[in-house]
Amino acid sequence: MPRTFLSTSVFNWFITLVLLGQHAGYADEQGQIPDPDSKPADMSQPVQVYILLGQSNMLGFGKINGGEGSLEHAVREKQLYPYLVDDNGDWTERNDVRNVRVMGSGTGGMKLFNNEWLTIKGKAIGPEIGIGHHLGTAIAAPVLILKSCIGNRALGWDLLPPESEGFEFTDEDGVTWIHPGYKETPERWQKGSEPKQINWYAGMQYDGDIARAKGVLVELDQYYPDAKEYEVAGFFWWQGDRDSRSAALSSRYEQNLVHLIEQLRKDFDSPNAKFVCATLGQTQQGSTDNGGKILDAMMAVDGESGKYPQFKGNVATVYTHPLSQGGSSGSHYGGNAETYMNVGEAMGKAMVKLLAAE
Repeated sequence: MPRTFLSTSVFNWFITLVLLGQHAGYADEQGQIPDPDSKPADMSQPVQVYILLGQSNMLGFGKINGGEGSLEHAVREKQLYPYLVDDNGDWTERNDVRNVRVMGSGTGGMKLFNNEWLTIKGKAIGPEIGIGHHLGTAIAAPVLILKSCIGNRALGWDLLPPESEGFEFTDEDGVTWIHPGYKETPERWQKGSEPKQINWYAGMQYDGDIARAKGVLVELDQYYPDAKEYEVAGFFWWQGDRDSRSAALSSRYEQNLVHLIEQLRKDFDSPNAKFVCATLGQTQQGSTDNGGKILDAMMAVDGESGKYPQFKGNVATVYTHPLSQGGSSGSHYGGNAETYMNVGEAMGKAMVKLLAAE
């Protein structure tokens, strides 16, 4: 289904219309959102598409069933996230937010994992649950949560955006390595030597993830019933673990992240789309290791930091260390569902705040 392209002035009008259509009582004084009201979205408005990108923790490893640390335990024993269950104790379902997840390796084929109204199903959750509920509550227009990612991918290699340049890095042993630019291969090679040819190139996962997301949007009504038009309104990014394992890639993370934000808006013809990223939960502010460099990079792109004036009011970073229930990104936070819910809720709130400031 072809997309309807909106001019900047019309887009601003559209956002204003959406926000004027907010449900009464988006959140109470404690920031808690109400139970879903089971009403469908206003289909006279274009679908607002939010694209979720990253690596394994964006995929989601928060266990749903089981004892302590599971979503079931958090909701039924600790009385957290009450909007997730109805009066009968069943998982709620939103009729105004679609949850779609696709995945593939590199530029390979697409496997569809989710295509349903937002609810709890399967064995694990990611941040999409908190994100989707906050967006669905705040916005009257139809919302499509579109996740396209896979685990164990680096921004500085697999997810490197188009037009990114390569760079040199000298390690602690004094050896200088060449790190590739977009579509170059391999992942790195020693200066003065010739790169080997492999069946992968810098940015290959980026190309695949974006192509699969676009493939969903081409057939929009197969994923959001009766939808006719859409607008890519925002991006969510939770990634960095793979880059944190490399001194070279972590040192380059800020530059790559800035370029990622700008390239995503270009690739989806959405210059006004908002961007929200989340830090690695185990890393505290003030850390000076590789994880600390990535955290600093993420905090730098936040529009409130002032470092990138072009991101003011349209880019936000969620500091997740206080939200994590323990563990690290590399161990998927021990599968603790509260971590995934807390991060998702915070990312959703951050996006709503950016939209409201339009």
